[in-house]
Amino acid sequence: MEKKELFEWVINYFQKEMPIAETELEYINPYQLLVATILSAQCTDKRVNLITPELFRRFPTPEKLAMVESAEVFDYIRSCSYPNNKAKHLVGMARMLVSDFGGLVPDDIDELQKLPGVGRKTANVIASVVYNKPTMAVDTHVFRVAARIGLSTNSTTPFETEKQLVKYFPEELIPLAHHWLILHGRYTCLARSPKCEKCGLKVVCSFYCAKSGSNEQSKI
Repeated sequence: MEKKELFEWVINYFQKEMPIAETELEYINPYQLLVATILSAQCTDKRVNLITPELFRRFPTPEKLAMVESAEVFDYIRSCSYPNNKAKHLVGMARMLVSDFGGLVPDDIDELQKLPGVGRKTANVIASVVYNKPTMAVDTHVFRVAARIGLSTNSTTPFETEKQLVKYFPEELIPLAHHWLILHGRYTCLARSPKCEKCGLKVVCSFYCAKSGSNEQSKI
C-alpha cells in the first residue's frame, strides 16, 4: 500500500470511529492549558488534572504566578514528575508571559518556545489546541503509533515524525489527527501490550502484519 493510500485509510477509520477527539487535560483558557501541558511532560493527564484545580485557584493568572517563588509552586505540584524543575519553569514562564507578551499566550511556535519549560511539543499543542493551527505535537504515543502503523518510516526523532505526518495529513485535519494518534496510543496501541486483536487498524498496520506474519496490508 502506498503511503498516501495508507493515510487515506487511517483518516477514514478515525473519522468514523473517533469523530470527536480532544485533549484530556482540563483547562478553561490558554494560560491554564499552557500550565497543564508543561506539567504533563512525563506525567499522565489524569495526574495533572488532579493537581491543577488547586493550583489554578491559587494562581488564576500569569500575573499571580509571576509574583511568587518556585518553592511555593512546588507545594502544589509535588505529586507530579520532576516537580522542582517544573515549578521553576512555571514561574519563569509566567514572568516572561507578563514581561514580554502582556500576559497573553502567543500563537506562534517560535515565540512559544522562548518560554521556560516550553519545547516544540508543548508549543505545537498550544498552537493546535488553542489556536487551531496545523501543527502536530509528537509525544511518545504519537511517535509510537505513527511508526507502528507505518505513517512514519525510518524516523528516529519526534521532529522527523512530525514532518512526515504534516506532509500527508490534510492541513485542516492536522489538529484533529494529533488527538486521534494520542488517544489511540493511550487506549489501544499500548507500548508494552498493544490491543491488536481489538484494533480496527490492524489490517493496515505494519507492526501487526509483521507480528502476525500476515500480508493483508498489501491487499488493502
